[in-house]
Amino acid sequence: MANSSSVSEFLLLAFADTRELQLLHFGLFLGIYVAALLGNGLILTAVACDHRLHTPMDFFLLNLALLNLGCISTTLPKAMANSLWDTRAISYQGCAAQVFFFAFLITAEFYVLTIMAYDRYVAICKPLHYGSLVGSRACAQMAAAAWGSGFLNAVLHTATTFSLPLCQGNELDQFFCELPQILKLSCSESFLREVGLIVVSVCLAFGCFVFIVLSYVQILRSVLTMPSEQGRHKAFSTCLPHLAVVSLFVSTGMFAYLKPPSISSPSLDLVVAVLYSVVPAAMNPLIYSMRNKELKDALRKLFGYMLLHH
Repeated sequence: MANSSSVSEFLLLAFADTRELQLLHFGLFLGIYVAALLGNGLILTAVACDHRLHTPMDFFLLNLALLNLGCISTTLPKAMANSLWDTRAISYQGCAAQVFFFAFLITAEFYVLTIMAYDRYVAICKPLHYGSLVGSRACAQMAAAAWGSGFLNAVLHTATTFSLPLCQGNELDQFFCELPQILKLSCSESFLREVGLIVVSVCLAFGCFVFIVLSYVQILRSVLTMPSEQGRHKAFSTCLPHLAVVSLFVSTGMFAYLKPPSISSPSLDLVVAVLYSVVPAAMNPLIYSMRNKELKDALRKLFGYMLLHH
């Protein structure tokens, strides 16, 4: 029987058994990682440099891009390194760091997406109060609350999980240190505190999800009563990217954590984890830039500037 004091490292789930497939996975994930770095990096640069993109929605988009970069950088580089060097090991401290940063960033990301839904609700349903309800000070406070809540959530989960004795070895059925996988290794009677914390987190996440849904119900009602077709089109075009990002994030996350054990398998868990932890970070910049004219113009200008100076 092993306990947490005798576990010095964990073994992550390998993407493939053969060397050729390992290298193929390395190449594939390197491509996704570079795309995420470039896409989110361009959004950060565009929002920071273009004065037309200093709106509340763009400020939250900047926060989302930062969180996406952090999230994908927490899980993917280690998995890529393991595929390249043909190893499965991650140190105990490295695993704790992954759990902390992933819980911190993914929680903050969901709260930022919730705030963005509120921003769209106020912009479309209460446009006359937009300046007072979503001013620069309110934006800074809401963003700080999202990051602070994510940090607190991560501290609680990491401290509780890594204080548990581990009795089931050190092999994780995931490509990164995911909380449920570490709980599977703990002694059966000792993980109830962490399960309680997970239930609280799920309830908070469900509350945010309900808030987003209700916001969009109100937005839809307001948009459908707009007299001009141009106004309706403009309102929809500002909401669709956010709705697409939320749908991708929530559907994959819910499937990862709420799917019945009967359909669970290491390969399915792996695919679902990639979908909710890796894909959104690469897709979000593309989704936002496709529908946001100002952002598209700023990115074009940025590309033009970069080409001129090369």
